[in-house]
Amino acid sequence: MDIEKWEDLTISNDFIFAKLMTDKEICKEIIENLLHIKIKDIKYIQEQKTINIKYDAKSIRLDVYVEADNKIYNIEMQVVNKKDLAKRSRYYQGLIDLDTIEKGETYKKLKESYVIFICTFDPFGEKLPKYEFRYYCKDKKELELKDEAYKIFFNAKAVNEEKDKNIKSFLKYLNGEKDDNKFIEKIDEKIKKIKDNKEWRQEYMTLLMREKEIAEENFEKGVKEGLKEGIKLLKEFNIPNNEIVKRIMKDYHLTEEEAKTYL
Repeated sequence: MDIEKWEDLTISNDFIFAKLMTDKEICKEIIENLLHIKIKDIKYIQEQKTINIKYDAKSIRLDVYVEADNKIYNIEMQVVNKKDLAKRSRYYQGLIDLDTIEKGETYKKLKESYVIFICTFDPFGEKLPKYEFRYYCKDKKELELKDEAYKIFFNAKAVNEEKDKNIKSFLKYLNGEKDDNKFIEKIDEKIKKIKDNKEWRQEYMTLLMREKEIAEENFEKGVKEGLKEGIKLLKEFNIPNNEIVKRIMKDYHLTEEEAKTYL
């Protein structure tokens, strides 16, 4: 991404969103408005927390990880539908539980937790502005498990179906619209200040460059593995070397010298 694109970033960018949520008052107000609750105080807040359970386990980087009134809130901004949010929410909630309970403590110490995805798309295709999931008994729907683990997904595409004024304004803001709402005005003003921060701009560009490097490294690795398997297969069919060179030059846009080196 070019440097100029920094000026076009909005709340839906996870970097901007994470920086926005470092403002405790805004973070508190967003949680209160989205969940229709009141919070006394945010005791712990850490942007983009990385949770590592074991050295060889898959780690996760959380956009926003907040403890308020002895409850845990993990809030994620999601703009790409990879169709894996259900499993991701399960994984996130499990790791959060492991991160918050000390070894040897009883399960009663587990805190009430919320994994919240704010989506710019409809994650389940039912055109609901909000999807909230809890565990219920299959054979007795009125019996709730009451494990105090909640998974909530907001859908900005269904903004017109939302009845709550503040949530509707927030979802509209995600879609690039801004109406007359003090809550949104406060968020918008904070985002302008974030984008005026030269240090955060530099941090963003550094992260972007690193991600680009990783993507290029993975692509190169994938190309090499593809070439290796392709050449092996062609050899098994007794394709002449000169024909293999021509094929991989065409398929992988390589020079003749490069193709011969791979071969």
